[in-house]
Amino acid sequence: MSETTVTTPEGPAEAVPHHVADDVTDESGQTARSVLRRLRSPRRPRLWFEILLIAVSYWTYSLIRNAVPEQKAEALRNADWIWKAEQQLGIAVEQSVNHAANAVTWLIVGMNYYYATLHFVVTLGVLVWLYRSHPGRYAATRLVLFATTGVALVGYYLYPLAPPRLMTGGGFIDTVLVHQTWGSMASGDLKNMSNQYAAMPSMHIGWSLWCGVTIFALTRVPWVRVLGLVYPAATLVVIVATANHFWLDAVGGVLCLGFGYTVARAWYGALPHALPRLVHQPAAAPHRSALEPTKA
Repeated sequence: MSETTVTTPEGPAEAVPHHVADDVTDESGQTARSVLRRLRSPRRPRLWFEILLIAVSYWTYSLIRNAVPEQKAEALRNADWIWKAEQQLGIAVEQSVNHAANAVTWLIVGMNYYYATLHFVVTLGVLVWLYRSHPGRYAATRLVLFATTGVALVGYYLYPLAPPRLMTGGGFIDTVLVHQTWGSMASGDLKNMSNQYAAMPSMHIGWSLWCGVTIFALTRVPWVRVLGLVYPAATLVVIVATANHFWLDAVGGVLCLGFGYTVARAWYGALPHALPRLVHQPAAAPHRSALEPTKA
């Protein structure tokens, strides 16, 4: 078969053959990029989907966390190592804080209930606030929380750790048992409902710091921003005073949160607070009949 030529003012030139496969490949690539761009673009959250997603996610988190082998002997060895490491670093003050708080009944009882309730109440409250007031930032901020919690599960599996109150000869006080309050799923009658050796990292710190950063970054009311900073700081004092965590467990929670923000930044191309507050829906395309010329 002879090659096709095209006559130009400068003379005959060979035509570049056109391959249909190139068009198909280009179109499929554009489609893939379009789908990816659409998935990464902030969209208005749907209430029913968010309720279902959060419920299923928390159920899955609890199931996996409690399915991790408790490995009591290893968890106690790790607790001894953490305690000795903190002593060498000069930050092993958990026992002093625990005993001082336990000496003030109204204070430690309040801390027990703080530990048991605000972890969930405040986190859900911030999610609801984001949903209502910052729909454009909701999905990205929620992704931070989910990624933080997901990587924490890896920590529970790889590094079982007993909380201070369960250490052998540690001298710590289990404040829930002493004051007979409902303050921990791993104490008293509820201890069989939760893995007692999943203390590293602390999600009380991971979640409370997520709440604090979110509130501080997105609100403009000064006293609310201050509360955003106070909440994770108060949570740190509570988890130590109730002997549920070491200081280093809190460091683990901070590192998990950093991972969560990294995931959200990689997916959305910006940190959650830098995304648009509102989601602007694209205008609906005009109906086909409106585009057709009117016949005389």
